[in-house]
Amino acid sequence: MDMNSFSPMMPTSPLSMINQIKFEDEPDLKDLFITVDEPESHVTTIETFITYRIITKTSRGEFDSSEFEVRRRYQDFLWLKGKLEEAHPTLIIPPLPEKFIVKGMVERFNDDFIETRRKALHKFLNRIADHPTLTFNEDFKVFLTAQAWELSSHKKQGPGLLSRMGQTVRAVALSMRGVKSRPEEFMEMNNFIEVFSQKINLIDKISQRIYKEEREYSDEMREYGPIHILWSASEEDLVDTLKGIASCIDKCSKATEKRMSGLSEALLPVVHEYVLYSEMLMGVMKRRDQIQAELDSKVEALTYKKADTDLLTEEIGKLEDKVECANNALKADWERWRHNMQNDIKSAFTDMAEENIQYYEQFCMSFLPLFFSIHATAIPQTHHAYPQVSPVN
Repeated sequence: MDMNSFSPMMPTSPLSMINQIKFEDEPDLKDLFITVDEPESHVTTIETFITYRIITKTSRGEFDSSEFEVRRRYQDFLWLKGKLEEAHPTLIIPPLPEKFIVKGMVERFNDDFIETRRKALHKFLNRIADHPTLTFNEDFKVFLTAQAWELSSHKKQGPGLLSRMGQTVRAVALSMRGVKSRPEEFMEMNNFIEVFSQKINLIDKISQRIYKEEREYSDEMREYGPIHILWSASEEDLVDTLKGIASCIDKCSKATEKRMSGLSEALLPVVHEYVLYSEMLMGVMKRRDQIQAELDSKVEALTYKKADTDLLTEEIGKLEDKVECANNALKADWERWRHNMQNDIKSAFTDMAEENIQYYEQFCMSFLPLFFSIHATAIPQTHHAYPQVSPVN
């Protein structure tokens, strides 16, 4: 009897039945675990670069071992991304962090920058590992398992320079030619990408500005606590009050730092990743259009009998299959990507909202008792002591 089916011979608890149903609904258990850690600086006479340790643990039969450890530099990640795009032109490849950063924002080999990049590279590889198609790509397997000299040898097995140049020239020519009639579903997809790109870029800019302003506010707040302590030394009647204010400011400063940490770790990376995704999606649409444009050019040539009819008919048949495969791959990956995108962004903003709630609760808990204490001791308890404020004010 199938072990995944319920057997009347075997008593089953409600909890185990739930677990079994979940197991049947999600048969593909995770079997590939990747960690990117331990960045290491390398200095040569020609250049300075960083490598990252990649540890892979797997139970897949196509791997020679259950655990691998290699070191890779950023250029190796770029090579992998290029190979995935080449093998799967209309699948949505996860984005890599930018190679260059805005001048003046942070040093290239600053510890914070290296850590941010490490996290992004870790997410890049794990998104590929979780993808139903990309995870079985042969170049991905080589990237995870081959030693440096083996990877270098594998890279040389790709198409030659002239072949790559020819492909690039043809792709540029087809993209310049354009597509005569893009299917309506891909028109809608393209419109969504354009709107999404505008909105996510705007959110990214606003988030970065908020973070910058919060950082400046936090830096100023950190200076106010010691100032009130110094002030209390010269005001005998206000010693307790000023020290209480200094204590409150210190608590609020720590709460602000925690909130800033949440913003920089939970929200900003997610938003910026989807900025990069929007650029990636535009590239996917262009590659889809190039495949269709190649088919359109052959159909047009056949219509006007510009070449051998039998040969064109055969080429058109192959290109029709290629276009159908490309379209189906993109449609399937599109739904998967939108589902993940909605979950990621919703989760990021929900987490940030919860951080904000905790932040303001800590502010209230710090300041309100002190406020009422000051109010009770410093303000005369008479009616006319309060200023008369008009409703307009």
